[in-house]
Amino acid sequence: MRKCVATVSVSGTLTDKLDAIAAAGFDGVEIFENDLLTCPLPPEEVRRRAADLGLSIEMYQPFRDFEAMPELDLRRAEHKFRVMERLGAGLLLVCSNVSPRALDDDELAAEQLRILADRAAGHGIRVAYEALAWGRHVHDYLHSWRIVRLADHPALGVCLDSFHILSRGPDPIGVEAIPADKIFFLQLADAPILAMDVLQWSRHYRCFPGQGGFDLPGFLSHVLAAGYRGPLSLEVFNDHFRQADARRTAVDAMRSLIALEGAAHPAAAPDGFAFAELTGADLDGPRAVLAALGFTRSGTHGTEPAELWEQGRARIVLNHTGQAPALGAIGLETPDPAGSLRRAESLIAPPLPRERAPGEAPIHAVTAPDGTQVFFCRTAQPYGRREDFTPAAPPAGPITHIDHIALTQPWHHFEEAELFYRSVLRLRPQESLEVPDPYGLLRSRAMTGPAGGVRMVLNVAQVGGAGLPAQHIALACDDLRALARRLRAEHPGLLLPIPANYYDDLAARHGADPELRELGVLYDRDEDGEFLQLYTLTHGRVFIEVVQRIGGYQGYGAANAPIRLAAQRAH
Repeated sequence: MRKCVATVSVSGTLTDKLDAIAAAGFDGVEIFENDLLTCPLPPEEVRRRAADLGLSIEMYQPFRDFEAMPELDLRRAEHKFRVMERLGAGLLLVCSNVSPRALDDDELAAEQLRILADRAAGHGIRVAYEALAWGRHVHDYLHSWRIVRLADHPALGVCLDSFHILSRGPDPIGVEAIPADKIFFLQLADAPILAMDVLQWSRHYRCFPGQGGFDLPGFLSHVLAAGYRGPLSLEVFNDHFRQADARRTAVDAMRSLIALEGAAHPAAAPDGFAFAELTGADLDGPRAVLAALGFTRSGTHGTEPAELWEQGRARIVLNHTGQAPALGAIGLETPDPAGSLRRAESLIAPPLPRERAPGEAPIHAVTAPDGTQVFFCRTAQPYGRREDFTPAAPPAGPITHIDHIALTQPWHHFEEAELFYRSVLRLRPQESLEVPDPYGLLRSRAMTGPAGGVRMVLNVAQVGGAGLPAQHIALACDDLRALARRLRAEHPGLLLPIPANYYDDLAARHGADPELRELGVLYDRDEDGEFLQLYTLTHGRVFIEVVQRIGGYQGYGAANAPIRLAAQRAH
């Protein structure tokens, strides 16, 4: 199906928007009126520019407060029609009336829309009537369809907008009762589930499909079942997107439609971590932490300044490039690395440009929106990282594997990163949390693979805060208390000190083992099991967490995050 986007969805001038939208591979655009009014180019030149870029102008919008008014006003409409003729737009979006002067009279609304459609037809234009979720009298899509049916004009149909329909909560199965030839246009937007005024929700918090909480695949299935075969168009109002780079936003928009349509290359989801890679000019701190935890340096890279450290199935690569220590790459196990790469590329993930030295294994890797390199490694391939190391046998020890990885995101790219990991890696998002730290709020969302073998946490400092929060690797341990005892005895300066007040409260809430206080271990539990956590000090932008899951616990110790953040600020 043709893919379109409203110009209001990206930042910049109208010409900037058109360039970015075309570069992302879209077929057409909806021209938002304000974008045209602020453009110095005449409509004819905008039309030519769009055509030169390979973009059709699918719709001009919005036309407000027209129907069910005490007096019929066609002057504004005739002006719109003349502009649309110059622009080459054949469809006008009419939003349901929000004026306090509007009358609650469906017959009057239908009569006036019939007259509007008849005038539009004289200019070769059709009219799509949309029920705004906050419309004065018409705020339900079935109500707008009843009025269109009552008007009974071939140039008048409905525009279905997923936000206006799903934000009000009705079952969208009623869409299937609308004849396909009367669904003139489809607009798509997702949104986080928020309890707030629907107008403010719409104006500031819409996002692309896959970035919010709406069931967009289910909604689209009803529209397609009705027989609609027109464009899939995105109309997103979002404060972050209006400040972000237009080209990045347009690519993100296209990725969302490819994923929603199910057009991405099919590939099995990653089923585990092959490795995590720390980069930096000085990695003495992370190296000392790994040695203290019982890791062994088991191999060196043949052509790069990198070394492999292992324990059990946990593999950490130290790559001596970059500046301060940071989490630069992750390796994911998959039964078909080449297929995973094809899926990522079909979702517009840029492949990692890298020259292969003679004898090096093929590279299946892409770059995530935050710059993290994501490698696809064959499941159970020894040593994980492209077979380019010459490792010794990994030692056994209390660390068994990588439990999860936490990545930091710039605030204005959080939704982009979430969609990337959700669509490319097929991770399922969990509840979004806002965690207080001493200087603001930390927004956090955990994402989990279908089989639970890949767990990731995306974090961003949302309000206040000094810079980005640290990244970390969480290592799974089968006896965290024993490991903590050894570390306290042999490496007393390695671990993050935890305030005594935390343990006083912990004893009141859970009656937890008092030894946890002595060891500096944090504790959480739910109805399924228990969770133990231990943190090292931060080196550069990264620290190590060691966790033990007991029973069926599936969380990440979110209740302890404010304690950890405050302790890290203090040290």
